[in-house]
Amino acid sequence: MQLSVVVPCYNEEESVPLLVERLVQAIEPWAQDAEIILADDGSSDGTWAAIEAAHARHPVVRGIRLSANRGHQVALTAGLEAARGARIFMLDADLQDPPEILPDMMMMMDRGYDVVYGRRAERQGETLFKKATAFLFYRFLNTLSDVDIPKDTGDFRLVSRRALDAVLAMPERARFIRGMFAWAGFKQIGLEYVRDARVAGETKYPFRAMLRFATDALTGFSTKPLKMATRLAFLSLYVTFLMAVYVFLSLILYNTAPGWASMLLALSFFSGIQLLTLGIMGEYIGRLYMESKQRPMYFLSEETGEGAPAEPVKIEPAPLRKEAS
Repeated sequence: MQLSVVVPCYNEEESVPLLVERLVQAIEPWAQDAEIILADDGSSDGTWAAIEAAHARHPVVRGIRLSANRGHQVALTAGLEAARGARIFMLDADLQDPPEILPDMMMMMDRGYDVVYGRRAERQGETLFKKATAFLFYRFLNTLSDVDIPKDTGDFRLVSRRALDAVLAMPERARFIRGMFAWAGFKQIGLEYVRDARVAGETKYPFRAMLRFATDALTGFSTKPLKMATRLAFLSLYVTFLMAVYVFLSLILYNTAPGWASMLLALSFFSGIQLLTLGIMGEYIGRLYMESKQRPMYFLSEETGEGAPAEPVKIEPAPLRKEAS
């Protein structure tokens, strides 16, 4: 198998038909040795029916269905683990990332690169708030991260088998796949493109999901928030010392003034630092707790296409033989 295309899908009933048609056209030069894997992340609409219909039209399509909704990164991981190709092409089902630049990515990989990632030169059809938060997220992440993660990139990329095997060997449950590929290393290069507006449906990354995603990224690739918490603790001690000196000198000089403003301000300041420090530590402890369970990331409930399990063979019980007396 030369090429595998992996697409995580969640409530993408409207997008799947157009997605498959554009993918089939994009992989035409490698159609004899290619597969398209659509990983249904426990959708609540007709996404799985659309995947089965796509397989009926195009046998190159394979479908895997998670037993429950586990999130975009886990669904993508399930598809990557099912992929058999020497090269693996990843994109989302909303078609904001154009599959038509696959030939350019293949050509760049022919030059010896293991990872060719798409870099968003322009983001169409997105709100100013979404663009601003995405811009700040990647800059803030790189400031705190111990790994240099390419800016303005997503999971839209073409990777070699050895790069994928390196990422799949990482056992963590809280996945941040673009960061995992950056950490794995190998020879990587970016390819700029214009990100289109979503073809159908609505975004699966509202602000709350983006915040959770950003937290997973920070706790998975940096210990700097813990170091920042320690620095804040020392800062609070330093400010406390200065305030103690001020209070002591005020008592000596009989310059005390009644009022609660300064005391409430100091109390709020130190309480805020303490809660922030506890929150940062809680994120890391919670991550360790979830990792210690060693639960499987997902289970599959259904498969369609090549590689799907065959129907179980029903074995009729043999008739009892009457033993001779």
